[in-house]
Amino acid sequence: MKIGIADYGFNVYAGGLYDIEERLIKLKALGFQGIERIEAVSPSDAMHKALLYRRVGMDFGTCRGPSVQAGIEWTCALGKSYAWLTPGDISRKTPPETFYRRANIMVKTCKKYGLKAGLHNHLNQVVESPAELDLFLTAVPEANLLLDTAHLALCGGDPIETIRKYSKRLCAVHFKDAEKTKDGHTVKALGMGNLGLDHCKIAKELIKSGYDGWIFLEPENRSGNPLEEAKIGLDLLRSAGLFKH
Repeated sequence: MKIGIADYGFNVYAGGLYDIEERLIKLKALGFQGIERIEAVSPSDAMHKALLYRRVGMDFGTCRGPSVQAGIEWTCALGKSYAWLTPGDISRKTPPETFYRRANIMVKTCKKYGLKAGLHNHLNQVVESPAELDLFLTAVPEANLLLDTAHLALCGGDPIETIRKYSKRLCAVHFKDAEKTKDGHTVKALGMGNLGLDHCKIAKELIKSGYDGWIFLEPENRSGNPLEEAKIGLDLLRSAGLFKH
């Protein structure tokens, strides 16, 4: 497996992305192998950023362009294996049957390019709860899963049970913890939430299942320094003998 960062929280904390090279170098120094995706505005920009990642010794999982089609094509051209499954509006305003139809169409397009299309389970989106995830993966049988441990647990799900059930359909995994509060929830660094998530056990279950893709830590506590939280998470996994490099 490879260990990387889903860096949305870095952008929230800083107010934006100003220097991707500096971010890559700092994350590499901690021991991370890449950032989840390149954000590109043109084919030349995608190529330039892929070159930058390679030059500093970092990797990435996928590419997002200014349109879904561009993202699919550039991800394929850059030799990566999966695209985020984003077929139109993914909020709970979209009827599930509509989302399933659109998802099946996008999955088939991705397959034409040799890509997996991964659904990211997420709070307040059309596929949120474990039951909704089961329904989706049945209705869209060629879709893959970009599993988010905290979002699943906040809906009452068990990441280990989900891994055992859908290990062959995983294309990437987001590791993060969260704390339930009276007003909702707060995202936390690994081991700092109150959901009872043991990410060392989750990582070992992934290994046991034969999963060999990316694990992306996703520090997005909007008041805490995400670089410090990323280190806390990586140190926790290392304490269990994982990701020693």
